[in-house]
Amino acid sequence: MTIHYQTGTLDNGLTIIAECDDHAHSAAAGFFVRTGARDEEARLMGVSHFLEHMMFKGTDEISADALNRRFDEMGARNNAHTSGDLTAFHAHVLPEHLGDTLELLGKMMRPALRDDDFTTEKGVILEEIAMYKDSPFWVLYEDAMDRHYSGGSLGHRVLGTAETVTDLTSTQMRTYFDARYSADNTVVALAGKLDFAKAVDQIASVCGDWQVTNADRDLAKPESGAGRFVLKDEKVSRAYMIGISQAPAINDDLRYAATLASQILGASDNSRLHWALIESGLADEAQAEYHGREGLGEQFVYASGSPDKAEEIWSVVEHELSGLAASICDDDLERLRGRMVTGVTLSGERPADRMQRIGSQWTLTGQYRPLEEELARIEAISVSDVRSVIEAFDPKPTTFGMLLPAS
Repeated sequence: MTIHYQTGTLDNGLTIIAECDDHAHSAAAGFFVRTGARDEEARLMGVSHFLEHMMFKGTDEISADALNRRFDEMGARNNAHTSGDLTAFHAHVLPEHLGDTLELLGKMMRPALRDDDFTTEKGVILEEIAMYKDSPFWVLYEDAMDRHYSGGSLGHRVLGTAETVTDLTSTQMRTYFDARYSADNTVVALAGKLDFAKAVDQIASVCGDWQVTNADRDLAKPESGAGRFVLKDEKVSRAYMIGISQAPAINDDLRYAATLASQILGASDNSRLHWALIESGLADEAQAEYHGREGLGEQFVYASGSPDKAEEIWSVVEHELSGLAASICDDDLERLRGRMVTGVTLSGERPADRMQRIGSQWTLTGQYRPLEEELARIEAISVSDVRSVIEAFDPKPTTFGMLLPAS
C-alpha cells in the first residue's frame, strides 16, 4: 500500500491534510473543528452537540431536504460526532463524487441557524437527554466525570443537561459558532483516491472567505479526584461501579503503553477483570478503557452486578489494579499487540478510517504520524514500558462512584 501524505494551508489559516492513495476505490473527507464540551461555559453546556444537529438543517441557499438529498444522490455515507474535545462532519464517497462532497460539506459548515429549526431541534435533543437518563452507565459516568473535575468544563456532559439546553438561546448559539467555527480552528482531512491540488482549490473556493478568530482552549490541568460517592435510583435493580484515574494525554508517547495496560486489565475478553469477575460469575460487566485527550487523559474502570455483591466486586477490581504491574508478562503483550496491529491495519485499508485518524490526530496534537510509525511504536512496547506508565499514572481511581437501587 503506497500512501502519500500531503498538507496545505489556505491564506485564512484553514489547514488541509491528506493521505492520498491512487489504488483506493473510494475517498473520504471530514471537517474537524477543535471545539467540544470542554470549551463551553457551564451555562451553555451542550451547545457544541446542539450545533452538530443544526448543521444538517441547511444553509441560507440549501434547505435541509436538499442537503440530505444531495448526499443521498452521491451515495455518500455521511455523519457527524461531538466529543469533549472536537466536533467532526464527514462523508465517504466514490472518488468521482469527492469534489461535490467537498463543496457540500463546506457549504454545510456555514448553516442558516434559523430560529424555527432551533426550536424544533431543541425538543429532539431534550428527548435524547431523557433517553440517556434511562442508561445506568451514562447516569453514573456523567455524574462521576462532573465530580472528578469538580464541576469544571472537562467534566461537561456532551449533550448538556435538560436545564442548560432548555435555557440556551439561538443568539448564544450563533455567538459560540462565530467564535469557534473559524478557519484557524478547523482542519479538513482527506483520504483515499484524490487529486490533492484540485481538492485544495475546491475547498478554497468554498471556505476561502472564512474568518480568523484565534479561538483558544484552556489547557491548564485542574486538580482532579472526588473520592467516593454513592447514587441511588429507584429505577435500577443492579449495582453499577466506576473508577476514574489520570492517564497520559493524546499527544504523550506513553499513550501506547497506557492503551496496552488498559486492555490487559479490562478488555472484553481474556483480560484480568474478565477472568476474575465475568468468568467467575461474580459480575455482569467488567471493563477498563484508556481515553487520551488534549493535554490530559483518563482511565476508566467499570463493573456491574448484584447489589449485595457490589463491595466484593470492587474489592476484586482493586486487587487486580494493585497487582497489575507485577503480573504483566511478555505473553500478554504479544497477544494484545497482535490484536491491535490487526485492528489498526484493517482500519488502514479504509479511506474513511484513515480520514478519521489523521483528522482527529491533527486537531488534537497538531501533528501527523504515519500509520506505519504508529504500528512500529506498538510493536516496540516492552513489559518495562507498560510497568513504567502504570508507575507514572497510578491506575488506582481517585474518583469512585456507585449507582445502587434506592431500596
